Amino acid sequence: MNPDDLKKLVAMTMPFGKYKGRVIADLPGYYLNWFVREGVPKGELGRLMILMQEIKHNGLKPLLDPLRK
Repeated sequence: MNPDDLKKLVAMTMPFGKYKGRVIADLPGYYLNWFVREGVPKGELGRLMILMQEIKHNGLKPLLDPLRK
């Protein structure tokens, strides 16, 4: 994991779907879980979604709080 990925989680927004416009860090856990099971998008978005799902699953979401502006 690149440390810049954590910054991207609180800055990058979901480009499509029900949660379009919401930052990746704020996507609901069930939504991330579904994508991980069914298949995440290719590229950076998918990689960040998998990272966020792991962070939420392990109860580490408060680590992102200092990165929010």
